[in-house]
Amino acid sequence: MLITDVEVEGYGRVDVRLGGGRIVGIGRRRAGRGDVDGRGGALLVGLHDHHVHLAALAAEAASVRVGPAQAGDRDGLVRALRSGPPGEWVRAVGYHESVAGELDRRMLDDFAPDRPVRVQHRSGALWMWNSAALRAAGLDGGGDGRFWREDERLRGFTPPVRLDLRGVGARAAAYGITGFTNADPRPGQDLPELLSVLPQRLVVMGIGDAPVKFLLDDATLPTPDELAASVAAVRPRPVAVHCVTRVQLLVTLLALDEVGPVAGDRIEHGSVIPAETMPWLARLGVTVVTQPHFPVERGREYATDVDPDDQAHLYRCRSLAEAGILLAAGTDAPYGSADPWAVMRAAVERSRGEAVDRRAALGLFAGEPQHPSRVRRLTVGAVADLCLLHVPLKEALDLMSADVVRATFVGGRRITPPEPQE
Repeated sequence: MLITDVEVEGYGRVDVRLGGGRIVGIGRRRAGRGDVDGRGGALLVGLHDHHVHLAALAAEAASVRVGPAQAGDRDGLVRALRSGPPGEWVRAVGYHESVAGELDRRMLDDFAPDRPVRVQHRSGALWMWNSAALRAAGLDGGGDGRFWREDERLRGFTPPVRLDLRGVGARAAAYGITGFTNADPRPGQDLPELLSVLPQRLVVMGIGDAPVKFLLDDATLPTPDELAASVAAVRPRPVAVHCVTRVQLLVTLLALDEVGPVAGDRIEHGSVIPAETMPWLARLGVTVVTQPHFPVERGREYATDVDPDDQAHLYRCRSLAEAGILLAAGTDAPYGSADPWAVMRAAVERSRGEAVDRRAALGLFAGEPQHPSRVRRLTVGAVADLCLLHVPLKEALDLMSADVVRATFVGGRRITPPEPQE
């Protein structure tokens, strides 16, 4: 394939030839008929979402959203839960306490008594079921209908959920995404096959040579020695440790100090990173895969939910880079926006001195799949995972919108529909 008249950083306006899944030539007026006329738009390395939950994202098509932005209030929540036929299961996602407080079976019985209802908290960690759902599943042994980190056990008690993976892949291609790192903590061995319908490249944590995910919760937090032993048991594979509190980060740093870091080790989220831990992170050389959009998307809730002492340390971005800490980003979709361009905009609009420049924001999604902080470059010999824009790079960085994406290629194969005139 020959893509003509594209802007490639470091080369100017050139033609780019693809072959065997790689870039085989970059230069002016290359021989051969052009397959795609770039019209002066920028050709970039494809975006990689370094932290996403693909099955949960695909299940959104069979769910109703009941988060603050969707429901807005208690009445909106009730309307959403009653939107389908009586008696049919309702799967609701994105809930936050700002809508109607802490949900339990009694409250859900009041809201929708005539159908089985299960509501997932915005964090993805908690499900709340009403009595009809508990009875239908044979789980009505009392209790408040709240299930923390019990997805695996509950999965066998609910009707199958249609997973719109093809839709996920198509929407991601329209964003310029050529690869995903699926960050589920305990993936089934059949997950890669399930996700194989996606046209993007896949890294599935816990499978093959991908990092092994460790999910930490304060209530069941291991000691540093215990975590170090667990990490040592999977070496030489890298690890990706879920850290959303100060104490989780501290335990992780102590454990990595004890066992020793390896290339590819990651801190997932790094929700709260106190300034005094930053030199420690830099010394260990681990990559923080953050979500700089969360303080923007969730600012109102964080203002009341987060301890005042932690407010200044939420989802650091610029300060991590300035401290020499390796950095990348993931959307955490469906628990955050699935649009990486929206994440980039948030990264450049951050307050408290955490805003990064526009090129750095783009670089958060340009890293190698296995080493997210190593930004890929468009060079001869590189894998032809590419994103073609309608406009030059400078204009794209000014707009910072998915609207600039014209075509996406994985291994030299176009995964977005061709335009009629091409």
